[in-house]
Amino acid sequence: MMIVAIDGPAAAGKGTLAKRLAAALGLPYLDTGVLYRATAKRVLEAGKDPADTQAAVEAARSLGKDDLARTDLRDAVTSKAASQVASIPAVRQALLDFQRHFGNSHGAVLDGRDIGTIIFPHADVKLFVTASVEARATRRHLEFLGRGEDVALADVIADVQARDEADRTRAAAPLMKAADAELIDTTYMDADAAFTHALEMIRRKTTVRA
Repeated sequence: MMIVAIDGPAAAGKGTLAKRLAAALGLPYLDTGVLYRATAKRVLEAGKDPADTQAAVEAARSLGKDDLARTDLRDAVTSKAASQVASIPAVRQALLDFQRHFGNSHGAVLDGRDIGTIIFPHADVKLFVTASVEARATRRHLEFLGRGEDVALADVIADVQARDEADRTRAAAPLMKAADAELIDTTYMDADAAFTHALEMIRRKTTVRA
């Protein structure tokens, strides 16, 4: 049973990479960011403030499979709200057991902000995936346009910068590279190059032959 922890800032490409690695390694995959997005969506749809600790914790504890399967969790409003609920220590605690149970059941590839530092500090492999703010904002902007959302690139850049600051400075599990994590900078890498590079790193650290 192997745990691969992939952390990094928004739009660095860690989700795409994690899915491909999970398929190649024959492991379950969990996008832990979806947990916070689904929590945020529940809060918003209840007409409550994402910064309201009680409302956010209640939403986190009530998540079900249907919440995680939603396809409307990546709009700009939900993304901003997800950052707010993720900064609440009680919300992170409420979702901690879910993440650990998922990984400990059959092994897994998990991506998020604190997988290698908090959720699975003893993961078999830790990767920290990052890219420049401009590259990440451009990717996110294209995602919005692809969904028909008319969002200015300058606004996306500002949002990415704000999200980075919130992730780095929050009191609960701030985003940081684990000391033993391998760094992958995808600024000038396409998805195929990042996948090949990451898989080679995993091969060097484990006995995997995928």
